[in-house]
Amino acid sequence: MLDVTLAVPATVRAFSASALPWLDMGGIALFAASGAVAAARARLTFVTFCFFAAITGTGGGTVRDLLIGAPVFWMHDSVALGICLVMALIVWFTPQRLWQGKALDWFDAAGLAAYAVYGAAKAQAWGIPVVPAAGMGVVTACVGGIIRDVLAGVPSILIRPELYVTPAALAAGLYVALTAIGVSPVAAAGIATVAGFALRGIAIARGWRLPPYRGGEPE
Repeated sequence: MLDVTLAVPATVRAFSASALPWLDMGGIALFAASGAVAAARARLTFVTFCFFAAITGTGGGTVRDLLIGAPVFWMHDSVALGICLVMALIVWFTPQRLWQGKALDWFDAAGLAAYAVYGAAKAQAWGIPVVPAAGMGVVTACVGGIIRDVLAGVPSILIRPELYVTPAALAAGLYVALTAIGVSPVAAAGIATVAGFALRGIAIARGWRLPPYRGGEPE
């Protein structure tokens, strides 16, 4: 049986402690913006803007930290919530026409890729084996958007047929796979983030979606 409890390379730990926090902040900002845009579409109050931005920006990371046994990141550092509040403020004072169309989808796509890679890398840095680490990348990337959709009263992105979890899985899985075979964590993070964003972007632009279950019945 394949042993997937590989030792975490020192380079991955070092990368997680240095460059990856920037990826984390980028993911938080993008997801927070998507939460604020959802509030803007529903014409909610500024307080609700802030709440949507905060819950979307930190939701996935909170679940990840609880599962891997790490301190919940935003409880020990004010930067994360500060980023969420700034993004809520920016969206609040930006003309509404800029948030029409697929703006929410594109913010979400960028945040999805960045956060999937960061979540996987942080899980690895905490000694989580490669397969669960990739799963933690998916959790980090998807849970905030799921909470946002539930609060906004719209069908959750998780149950819609469009590609969403798949790009997150691609980004997280590619990162852990590349680092496992010795690729530089910096290069692995760049490749994985671009790949996840590209797949999600193509799905948005071309309407790609997974086939639904048909119960074995012919079409």
